[in-house]
Amino acid sequence: MQSVRCQIVLVTVIAVLFVGQCHASIDNPKLRTTISQGLDWLAFQQQASGCWKAQQRYPTAMTSLAGVAILCEGSTTTQGKYAENLRRAVDYLVRRTRQNGLIGDSDDDRYTYGHGFAMLFLSQVLGEEEDLERRTELIEVLTKAVEFTGRAQTKAGGWGYVSAKDGSGFDEGSTTITQVQGLRGCRNAGIAVPKEIIDKAVKYIHRCTLKDGAVQYSSKGGGGRPAITAAAVACLYNAGEYDDEYVPRMVKYCRDHLRPDNRDSFGHWHYAHFYYAQVRYREGGKPWKEYREAIEKRLLNEAMTVSIGDNKAASWQQGYIGPVYTTSLNLIMLQLEKASLPIYQR
Repeated sequence: MQSVRCQIVLVTVIAVLFVGQCHASIDNPKLRTTISQGLDWLAFQQQASGCWKAQQRYPTAMTSLAGVAILCEGSTTTQGKYAENLRRAVDYLVRRTRQNGLIGDSDDDRYTYGHGFAMLFLSQVLGEEEDLERRTELIEVLTKAVEFTGRAQTKAGGWGYVSAKDGSGFDEGSTTITQVQGLRGCRNAGIAVPKEIIDKAVKYIHRCTLKDGAVQYSSKGGGGRPAITAAAVACLYNAGEYDDEYVPRMVKYCRDHLRPDNRDSFGHWHYAHFYYAQVRYREGGKPWKEYREAIEKRLLNEAMTVSIGDNKAASWQQGYIGPVYTTSLNLIMLQLEKASLPIYQR
């Protein structure tokens, strides 16, 4: 009990620090309008249960990604235009937490994605949660979630679409990155994360990195993938590995294959740039400025305006997973400059 009280005190101190951070504004009027309309569209898609889905699938992952996109706007569970949407999303995910720590349920295809994104979202909520009872609840949920992630890690150091036990030790890069970023979010918010879990994950990424800097699909092979490579760099940054010797060639590979104006010849364009935008933002300076201008131009051109009653809203219909997924990722990318969330700050 004493350790739980100490953890609550620690998280409370961290929450105060988070709340006191300055958030940058976006000075492009068209961009501000599109973001606002996109958030309105996303809020309108929330279901009565509090969740979002993609083609009636992936409720935990979609709820978490939509929640992160809304958090980037500056709303919290108690303040802001979308406070009610965020409260309902948190309630939904807390209800879906299993006794073993998994955030999700049997209707979550590839449940580690949902679990990882849920850790990310709820850890960012915890950072600014002012209600003591809810904060205590989130600490318990996230503590169990971290423990589940540790047990789900494969011997190779990665994660698969399901836990190591359920998946017979199968691992792959994209789910691994999702777990590491979720773990970093938890650690930033004051949740204890065993160092050995992160160390094993970093070694896994090293093992999967090819000579040209590409990160392959799995520790068993599968060829280099631009999307997974971008995610892996973001993962190393989240793990604090800024000076990692593998990073320079991984970044070069991304620059060669992930120009914002390139057509989607490799698949998963939005997933790739969701992570690559985080990498460029952390670099800052001219590289970020040039990338940001290019990505904003493309995403603004691709946004579709729709009507919700008498109001205009915007969404992105590209990608095979569905508009909730694509719109959530795009809104996060477009709001990185606001620096609202600790996980995406420099």
